[in-house]
Amino acid sequence: MTSTTDPDRSAATLVAADPYGWLEDVEGEEALAWVRARNAEAQAALTTSPRFEELRTGILEVLDSTAKIPGVVQRGEHLYNFWTDAEHVRGVWRRTTWASYRTAEPEWEVLIDVDALAEAEGVGWVWHGARVLRPSFTRALVSLSRGGSDADETREFDLVTKTFVPDGFHRPESKGGMGWADAAGEEVFVYTDVGDGSMTTSGYPRTVRRWQRGAPLAEAPEIFAGERTDLSVVAVHDTTPGFERDFVVRSRAFYDSDTYLLQDGALTRLDVPRSAEPGVQREWLTVELREDWEVAGRTYPGGALLATRFADFLAGGRDFEVLYAPTATTSLAGASWTRHHLVLNILDDVTNRLEVLTPPADAGPWRRRPLDLGEDAGAVPALATIAVGAVDPDEEDALWLSTSGFLSPTTLSRLDLDADGVTVGVERLKSLPAFFDATGLTSSSTSSGPTTAPGCRTSRSPGSRPRPAGVRRRPCSPATAASRSPACPRTPARWGAPGWPGAGCTSWRTSAGAGSTGRGGTRRRCASTVTAPTRTSPPWPATSSPAG
Repeated sequence: MTSTTDPDRSAATLVAADPYGWLEDVEGEEALAWVRARNAEAQAALTTSPRFEELRTGILEVLDSTAKIPGVVQRGEHLYNFWTDAEHVRGVWRRTTWASYRTAEPEWEVLIDVDALAEAEGVGWVWHGARVLRPSFTRALVSLSRGGSDADETREFDLVTKTFVPDGFHRPESKGGMGWADAAGEEVFVYTDVGDGSMTTSGYPRTVRRWQRGAPLAEAPEIFAGERTDLSVVAVHDTTPGFERDFVVRSRAFYDSDTYLLQDGALTRLDVPRSAEPGVQREWLTVELREDWEVAGRTYPGGALLATRFADFLAGGRDFEVLYAPTATTSLAGASWTRHHLVLNILDDVTNRLEVLTPPADAGPWRRRPLDLGEDAGAVPALATIAVGAVDPDEEDALWLSTSGFLSPTTLSRLDLDADGVTVGVERLKSLPAFFDATGLTSSSTSSGPTTAPGCRTSRSPGSRPRPAGVRRRPCSPATAASRSPACPRTPARWGAPGWPGAGCTSWRTSAGAGSTGRGGTRRRCASTVTAPTRTSPPWPATSSPAG
């Protein structure tokens, strides 16, 4: 792809410099026709394979199963879920209570039936998520995409009447987004196409506006404008009680961004490397590094997670505590805040290791202890994928705990911590059924060496019987992903191509590309490991949360 800092270069100039320059016009008819042709070629090649229908049927059996774990996010007294199955192809947005969710068959209150909405409006709507207003939890901003495109529209939804709000906030179809900008629900941040010059050359919003209820969108004041050659800009409102703040994020590229604190109309850039990921939770600033950073006479390694008090940082202090530093065998898979703790998910070769870090009330270092998985810790399968995420980081020290193995289905639990980070209870909530017979199969880890990456291997035990003729290959069940909730992180495929573990074939899973690296040059150790989304406050959302 051609790189240019001049947004006004003509297509003819691009083509002269690059014979594929016409692909820069990502929404141009010529580029789209080329994409459609390539898609048709790929579809023809894939669908004519003898295994295509077999795989398709097996995957749909899992995806459409009503036995999936319904991934939820907690908003106030309700647990919200977005659900799809064979009956609800486009899906339903629904909610339940904790008491009902704990039962085998929860009672769901349907808020939006996307299939019914699509039929009523004659539009092939695809769910793009919702943002629930805090702390009242009475309204939501719902995003819907026409046919699943990147462009979507946002509508205001009343969670009491369960209807779209007449003359409420409405963002017309465009790439971009909209999020609440105050607790009363009278203002939103909107970043969308508002006319000439409002979009970047990548096709995403270049400006952010603060829009008040009842005012025309065109008259909403602009609070930030990036360059046309940027990737995109967004704004978010931190709703943490007592720590309400506004932030603007300007992304030049996927791993090149600036974060600004917006106070009284003034913007203050957070002075961290543009490749780093800053996060603010209550009084703390964390910085996850992708490359080495030399500051205040110290050099912090790429892949490290740093912390300091946010007020001290804004005042010029650069005294960071290193919460995590990578080693030859470890990388940081995730970090999740609860009300009083920060839980780190560290990947050591192919094994998750979880630690609870507690910040000091005044001076002193952070306290650290291993996360105790409770009495059921012994039931966690070998080489398990373990994911955690906060239930409600504003109010509770509770975690969603998801565990799954190559040969065992996913289990979802709730884990509660006390003020010292000690586990005081683990409640098993849901488990998936087995979608294939794992009899005679074993999983093992592979060690790393000078030319090999550590990984995972699933194979048939010596002397065990092969798969009987006529028994269809089946993938292991993926759970429904929910943004900012690890209730059901997607489950890796437990089978290899072209064979099936146990039919004389060995399935290998290693780090994604033996030579690939993660943030800060640290190697991601096993492609099978899926972690819960990191919860920073404010979050830096590209899209709304699927479940709310």
